Amino acid sequence: MNNKRILIAVGVAIVLALFASAGAYKFLTERGRMAEQARLQTAGIVVAVADIPFASTITPNQVTVIPWPKGNLPQGAIDDPKAVPGRVARREFVAGEPIVESKLFPADKVTGILSLKLPVGMRAFTIQVNEVVGVGGFIVPDARVDVVLTTSSASRGGEKISKIVLEEIQVLAAGQAVERKDNKPVTVNTVTLAVTPEDAERLALAVHDGKLVLVLRNFLDNAVVTTTGIDKARLLAYNRSAHPIATEKGTVKPKRVVKAKASPPPPAIKRVYIVEVIKGTKRSEERFD
Repeated sequence: MNNKRILIAVGVAIVLALFASAGAYKFLTERGRMAEQARLQTAGIVVAVADIPFASTITPNQVTVIPWPKGNLPQGAIDDPKAVPGRVARREFVAGEPIVESKLFPADKVTGILSLKLPVGMRAFTIQVNEVVGVGGFIVPDARVDVVLTTSSASRGGEKISKIVLEEIQVLAAGQAVERKDNKPVTVNTVTLAVTPEDAERLALAVHDGKLVLVLRNFLDNAVVTTTGIDKARLLAYNRSAHPIATEKGTVKPKRVVKAKASPPPPAIKRVYIVEVIKGTKRSEERFD
């Protein structure tokens, strides 16, 4: 009797094992099929595995290949991991970002990074600055500045005059830096500006004719402001109370406060005293001021 029960238990265990094996085989087969189907719907592309700074040469340990859905491939994506190392980044890459051709400098370019960053039709002009001219060190690459020239005016008898000679000029490099460094103040000796050929001529004359000062402007402010310059006479005659004040809502001109003239004091009121005088049966009044 006991042997029969043992045989039944063994038989049931074998049947359950067969069902479990069949289920596991089916699950693994289906999973493999789905993985193969997913593999056929994806393509391998090169992505960054670490942050890649602008103008740096990409190394093999900074990139890898991962599967990417074929229907959502980035334009210009690179599938060959050997084609990326040695290339120079035109833009900054963050970890996990696909490496695309538009963000890399051409492989056949052997010139300097600064000339590749320079817009077509523009010229790079480097001027010597100090901490004051460099706006206290806040001049960083890609900032926008105005150039103010202080020089002697021949039409005004050699009198000093200051005037904005260039507006909204892009900073290509501050010192030897061609990329931003957390926007922290850094003392630099030179600033390289991107100017047109005509502005390069104007700037070359300004460098040798007087003193230059850089004025930092808002990155979104591209308005051109026409000024006549200022000399010593206008500077000393400057009225701060009448000068427009910049506010968040725009530029407003302060109102002049005019003090009201004091009204003259009212005339003094004269007091009159009346005294009644009685003489026998007669009465009369006497007035005294």
